[in-house]
Amino acid sequence: MYPSLTRRHFAAMAAMLAAPAVHAQAGFPNRPVRLIVAFGAGGNSDTMARLIQPRMAAFLGQPVVVENRGGAGGTLAAGQVAQAPADGHTLLFDAVSFVIAQFIHRGTPFDYERDFAPIGMVAEAPYVVATSAASGIRDFAGVMAAARRDSLAYGSPGIGTPGHLTGVLLAHQAGLRLEHVPYRGGAEVARDIAAGTLPVGILTVNSIKPVVDAGRAVAVAITSARRGGVDGVPTIAEQGFPGFDQTSWNGIVCRSGTPEPIRRRLEATVDAATADPEVRARLQQMGAQAVPADMDGFTARLARERDAIGRMIRETGITFG
Repeated sequence: MYPSLTRRHFAAMAAMLAAPAVHAQAGFPNRPVRLIVAFGAGGNSDTMARLIQPRMAAFLGQPVVVENRGGAGGTLAAGQVAQAPADGHTLLFDAVSFVIAQFIHRGTPFDYERDFAPIGMVAEAPYVVATSAASGIRDFAGVMAAARRDSLAYGSPGIGTPGHLTGVLLAHQAGLRLEHVPYRGGAEVARDIAAGTLPVGILTVNSIKPVVDAGRAVAVAITSARRGGVDGVPTIAEQGFPGFDQTSWNGIVCRSGTPEPIRRRLEATVDAATADPEVRARLQQMGAQAVPADMDGFTARLARERDAIGRMIRETGITFG
């Protein structure tokens, strides 16, 4: 859990009021800023990006244009930002798949560590394991049993997302026959679960909750160490996998080589956006918690997660094929 408002947030809001003066002094931005979302329209990442978009624009004094470039585990969007000028006018809005992608998509013409510079996190949230009402599977034990009897398809917002990784880990740890079906975003996963054409999905609260509320899906497990997002739904850790903890975060990065004063201005922009009470309330409704933007802290977290995921792959022999 994160504090509702911090001293940092009040400073960011004060900076928002002074945005025009700061803008004139810094000379950045001098044209609209593009926010490239690594997932399709309507999903969790897209919703968050569009939620902070007007607040970022107000702070910067320039339009912020959201563009969706879903597919290929986020590499389409990342590649577009990697080729952009290092001037802060083209940003990547991504998720934890940003870290995982470097272990999966090794043939990209860019390098995830070399070609990007962190700006700040936006929010953090658990994923939900959900089953289609049409599947007849009503709980997590049912998912386990079905995946032991036969191959069971599960959908995620894409290769390298926490949903994908959760399924890979479960299959490895419990000897399950889980077949991953990658989509371009959580909204598409939820659509097929509601239609009964996909038996299981592992996706964000925001993507699946409307389908659960409509009675067309059942939330059977939470992927984080603590309960949250959907009332009354136990964690995977509580259901036979002690210590299991997979969460999703969303954050913003830019092209490496972007001058630090511009990165710091963008950091303050994201911080001001997530400090907005309406943004924080909406994120909470989505099952997420706003995270104060911290460029240095985000940089350190990305490094820790790269090390942890690399170690996991080496120790378990997990593949992402």
